[in-house]
Amino acid sequence: MAMYVLYDSSSRYALFDVHGLDEIGQNVEAVRSSASDFTRFGQLVKLSAFHPLQTPLDALNQVNAISEGLMSEELRSFLELNLPKVEEDIEPKFSLGVSDPKVGSCLFESMKIPCESNEFVQELLRGVRQHFDSFISDFKPGRFRKAKFARREKVNFNVTREDNMVIQTIFLLDTVDKDVHSFAMRVREWYSCHFPELEKIVNDSYMYAQLSKIIEDKSKLSEEHIPMLTEVLGDEDKAREVVKAGQASMGNNKRPVDLMTIQTFAEGVIRLTDYRKTLYDYLVVKVNDVAPNLATLIGEMVAARLISRAGSLGNLAKCPSSTLQILGAEKALLRALRTGGKTPKHGFIFNSSFIGRASAKNKGRMARCLASKCSIAARVDYFGESSGTEFGEKLREKVEKRLGSLHNVYVREKVLEDSNGTEFGEKLREKVEERLGSLHNVYVRKEVLEGIALTKNRFVN
Repeated sequence: MAMYVLYDSSSRYALFDVHGLDEIGQNVEAVRSSASDFTRFGQLVKLSAFHPLQTPLDALNQVNAISEGLMSEELRSFLELNLPKVEEDIEPKFSLGVSDPKVGSCLFESMKIPCESNEFVQELLRGVRQHFDSFISDFKPGRFRKAKFARREKVNFNVTREDNMVIQTIFLLDTVDKDVHSFAMRVREWYSCHFPELEKIVNDSYMYAQLSKIIEDKSKLSEEHIPMLTEVLGDEDKAREVVKAGQASMGNNKRPVDLMTIQTFAEGVIRLTDYRKTLYDYLVVKVNDVAPNLATLIGEMVAARLISRAGSLGNLAKCPSSTLQILGAEKALLRALRTGGKTPKHGFIFNSSFIGRASAKNKGRMARCLASKCSIAARVDYFGESSGTEFGEKLREKVEKRLGSLHNVYVREKVLEDSNGTEFGEKLREKVEERLGSLHNVYVRKEVLEGIALTKNRFVN
């Protein structure tokens, strides 16, 4: 029974005829040993047909179809032209080896071609892949590199591959935040048995871990430690307060081995905190590369959380603004639907500065406006060709104007609420009376000046 192998390379499709199958059978070790030498492997596998590259974009579409287990019309034409014809009532006298079982099932359903995808076929394809440039001797090296670039184009330049880094980074950042908080609290509880007064002086956990590593044994605190403590605390008076508290501390003494263990753990907390800062800087850079307009509009952290919850930037761009508005508040939404309560007005976008600056009454309105602009920014980042931040800056200006108009409405409503009954009319009447009085004073002043001028003329005459 004859056997063919379909190789879907970056330079399109190639069909190989397997010779000597009756002698070796489907011996995997024989194929593996012969694959190291092209002379031996070339006697086993012969090139039957090759469909060369036309355009990089077309090659990319064909490779994507193969990766998804689909059969394109071009592949169908290539196989119908180069494989023996398959009749309906007669069993085929050949088989086709393919790399993906999904492709094999698709070919069998549509063209009734018997396909194989076992270890023997995989070894044959590995050898073909290794010696492919030797089979295609008349293929120019420059064009071969171009074909490889077309195959990798989607992986290297598709933003959906890049936003996976943002998703993984934001997950890792949340995990590191939890670990840093847990470990810092452990350092405080552990070291406070030795130096309890330090916990009241220093509130920051990162500084506390640094100080515990510098101080070590409280009984050895002296004036020599003040410069090092000042470098961490940034205040010499506070450093002297720490030294004074250490010399008069009521904590119990620890053995050197216990203090060494505490210092090692504190050093680990410091390294983990420093790594958290580095990870945050990396996330900021990555979000600005993947979604520059969305990051300009709403900030890097909120943008990263929206992308992470949606699953990708593409999914976020396809979300309507009403869905984007409540991303991060799914539990509250389900609880409201189950109990019949009020649905949430905002999810992750609540952490935006726009929502924070809005009044309590206008937070829902601001959330709707911001969600609609975020939806536009996500679509520009995903479907647009430019990588600038012009759209994000313009959308931010519009949101700022909307926030200002809502603030003016809030002030006007507050004035009306404070002016119950006729109080508002009375205030307006007082302003009119003041205006009338000022006009009357101007009239009187004018009459006096005219009288003085008339008297002066009579006196001169």
